[in-house]
Amino acid sequence: MSFIRRRALPLAATAATLALTVTACGGGGSGSASGSGEGGRLRVALAFPPTQAMSPFGDDAVILSRLAVVEGLTALGKNGEALPALATEWKPDGDKAWTFTLRKAVFQDGKPVDAESVVRSLAAAEKASPKPRVLSDTDIDAKAEGAQRVRVTTKKADPLLPQRLANPSLAILSAGAYPGGKVNPAGHATGPYTLSKVNGAVSATLTRNDSYWGTKAKAPGADVKFVADGKARANALRAGQIDIAEYIPVSQASLLEEGQAREVPTARTNSLYLNTEKGPFADAGLRASVRTAIDSKALAEGVYEGRADTAQGLFGPGVAWAAKQRVPVEGRVAAATEDKAAQAGEIVLATYTNRPELPEVATAVQQQLEKAGFKVRQDVRDYAQMEADALGGKFDAFVLPRNTLLDTGDPSSYLGSDFTCAGSFNISQLCDKKVDEAVAKTVAAVDTPARQAAEMRAEAAVLGTDAVVPLVHERFVQGVGEGVEGVALDPMERTLVTADTRIG
Repeated sequence: MSFIRRRALPLAATAATLALTVTACGGGGSGSASGSGEGGRLRVALAFPPTQAMSPFGDDAVILSRLAVVEGLTALGKNGEALPALATEWKPDGDKAWTFTLRKAVFQDGKPVDAESVVRSLAAAEKASPKPRVLSDTDIDAKAEGAQRVRVTTKKADPLLPQRLANPSLAILSAGAYPGGKVNPAGHATGPYTLSKVNGAVSATLTRNDSYWGTKAKAPGADVKFVADGKARANALRAGQIDIAEYIPVSQASLLEEGQAREVPTARTNSLYLNTEKGPFADAGLRASVRTAIDSKALAEGVYEGRADTAQGLFGPGVAWAAKQRVPVEGRVAAATEDKAAQAGEIVLATYTNRPELPEVATAVQQQLEKAGFKVRQDVRDYAQMEADALGGKFDAFVLPRNTLLDTGDPSSYLGSDFTCAGSFNISQLCDKKVDEAVAKTVAAVDTPARQAAEMRAEAAVLGTDAVVPLVHERFVQGVGEGVEGVALDPMERTLVTADTRIG
């Protein structure tokens, strides 16, 4: 999945959302955040509530990461490269193992970060049920080699292991985080902020971790509300009720005060996935007709009001290195005639309601396809109601945004899961020998330049099948109040509040 919540918002959280909406709309403020939280505390509105009691083994790991609570052995740089975090250095140890040297650090409960704690945390993630998505295609086994060294072994060669260990689901926690076989990161992580209180799916409280090994947080803490309604988040920011509003809807961004909407290109591409196994789009010529019918510029300027980038391929501006290494797509099938499109029967075009732009995108795509001769019927529901049908090939076409760097900070896992015969998220039902061979070369590449070159060849192979038609490359719009500094604008969606975030 691509960072989509799959549960309905609890009644308590709904009440909090309504309360925030009323407060924000009734405040009539100018949008100034100066003098915001008491003592300089940050006030943050996040879009998605925790669904697993802040367990790092599911999607709640992203919340913990975006609030600077947890850390792994490594972190990711802007190009997806592994950087030091709780490990200061690492090196391969044979074909299937890496050895990591730990820095001197303590957990938020005062216990030392040592090899034993790393082994415990990685073993807990490996044994979790279900396993964290980042481990869906591999197994890891960690063993201590002295107090400050850990050897991590995989069943098959994994050149991306250092990047994989930066995933927030593989955060390192102290022994106190695992009471009775469960996991509770509150007070047991290593980040610049300590999760000191969680009020269900309504709110959370952060306090500065004064024992942090790195730069201490500049704000004393943060008060976090989980607010599903994007309009409510935008209204509260305008009224000066909050300092940071996550994921402002496109329709609300133009209503913010100047400087409050901070845009960043993302690694998320919104694409039209076509069912290559059965139905009209088993015909390559009809898939080519869809490709030629799609007007990406019209979608970016219309539905997204200019706050998206026209499609260049599977990887957009949020994947910083992709444009310079892109290779031409060769051997594409010619588009079918308009008469053949008209004779294809009714096309079922599906998407979901959880992201506000998607129903509008589906309507615009429908109009573009109908102009090319297709007959189209929409099926738009909550994502939880349709994921199984999408993965089972029940739709002819599916509009879906995907974060192409989601799990390892590298596109190889996305290419494998979405477009190979054995892919676990293969909505296009694609099974193409040339694509499988191209994707396999991305996994086998050891050094980063070779892997990135292989990934661009794999992109060309996928696009050559017309199993997927990129629509737009999305941008994040993060809401930031006046006087708030140091908010992270991260294309990979992993950071938001950092040690440098503060009220100026």
